[in-house]
Amino acid sequence: MKQFEHSMNPLVKFLKKPASEFTHEDIMRYVIENNIELINFRYAADDGRLKTLTFVITDLEYLESILTTGERVDGSSLFSFIEAGSSDLYVVPKYRTAFHNPFSEIPSLDILCSFYNSEGDPLESAPNYILKKAHDLFKKRTGMTFKCMGELEYYLSVPNAEENLYPARDQKGYHESSPYAKFHAFKDEGMRLIAMCGGNIKYGHSEVGNFTTEEAYYEQQEIEFLPVEAEQAVEQLLVAKWILRMLADQYNLLISFAPKITVGKAGSGLHIHIYAEKDGKNMLIQHGKLSDIAKKMIAGILDLAAPLTAFGNTVPTSYLRLVPHQEAPTNICWGDRNRSSLIRVPLGWLGNAASMASRENPLDLTIKRDCKVKQTFELRSGDGSADIYHFVAGIIVASLHGLEMPNALELAQELYSDVNIFKEEHKDKRAKFKALPTSCAESADALEKARDYFEKDGIFPHGTIDRFLKHLRSYNDFELSERLYGKNDEIKKLVMQYMHCM
Repeated sequence: MKQFEHSMNPLVKFLKKPASEFTHEDIMRYVIENNIELINFRYAADDGRLKTLTFVITDLEYLESILTTGERVDGSSLFSFIEAGSSDLYVVPKYRTAFHNPFSEIPSLDILCSFYNSEGDPLESAPNYILKKAHDLFKKRTGMTFKCMGELEYYLSVPNAEENLYPARDQKGYHESSPYAKFHAFKDEGMRLIAMCGGNIKYGHSEVGNFTTEEAYYEQQEIEFLPVEAEQAVEQLLVAKWILRMLADQYNLLISFAPKITVGKAGSGLHIHIYAEKDGKNMLIQHGKLSDIAKKMIAGILDLAAPLTAFGNTVPTSYLRLVPHQEAPTNICWGDRNRSSLIRVPLGWLGNAASMASRENPLDLTIKRDCKVKQTFELRSGDGSADIYHFVAGIIVASLHGLEMPNALELAQELYSDVNIFKEEHKDKRAKFKALPTSCAESADALEKARDYFEKDGIFPHGTIDRFLKHLRSYNDFELSERLYGKNDEIKKLVMQYMHCM
């Protein structure tokens, strides 16, 4: 059908149906008619990176068998909470996630998988199942679908060239073009490959951060996605990070999603844009303004913002990013278009903004689009160390908490800020808002106090919260920023230690 002819996903184009409708027969037909020789099962483990289990297609019966029954894996080698004495798990493919591997020299098809236990039931502690439970509960309680998307920021670096004829201005790289931005070809190729593998991309651009050290040149980029259902949003981020790392290896570039590369320069965040939908309508807008639903969700997220850092900011260098004057939040507040706040409500093409294209192009006065679907709100605390499944699951739990809080609208009003709280003249207003944790240790304390919210309804297992507490406290990083102040060599050592987090 014509609507699939321009899809960049070769499976969608070939099968002429959306990925959400893929069946195992569809996958088999694609494998047969496109001479696929290998099937890769992919799944995220404790470290947040995609793992690989590879099958050689020897005959059609074997192909159908692995697609319909999955395979056994050693859970104790994937997850710290699985005991070696009873470690077997099943990995079962999700057909909608299938994509043609763009890097393999041998024709290969990759499929993301879910984990099941020895009884054939979903593994309660599996990160992907925690997210599914959270989203299912949100749908059941509200009648709405939780959609979101991530802004994936990262740095690329290369050893210093002998001569740079077009040097970039330090920390002025936002939307810079070639030749002052050096890695546009990488970004463009990365976006193309992500789209081919099922990613729903909004756009990509160079970001604020760029700087040069004695050893290397660093340049920051961002790829932003479109809102999709929560599970798909996480999956496309995981696949995108894998693709970008593979591509950087081919380009002989170092890529890092780490929250901080060096002190005094822009860090890399993982901002999450949030969108609630019912019957195909954006529930964040009512009568051309931000709805009470949106304000309640914002209030819930702000109320649990401190413990959410336990999932979204998981390494000590996360808290070198959450400092003033670096376009990263430090205080728990929200505002319209306000980049100093923890939650920002970006422009949403409301009012006269919907007719801007016609006003700019008077020969095309028939342009009429309902732009309400563009309105989201953005949580700005997360970074590249985020345990993405748990982070998004936690955001959903917090959003539902807000929708069910009796005083949510009052709290939202109290935590609203219409000024840049980092400016000296607004320091009194900043002081009224609670601060985010300043270390993994503080984040763990916040999670421990709020654990009942996340464990409620069986979304986060008790043991999962315990593991996060133990992991975060293992860094012993209380007041780390103060201890490292002025110690550049120690800061550099810490940055290198977490260069490849998650």
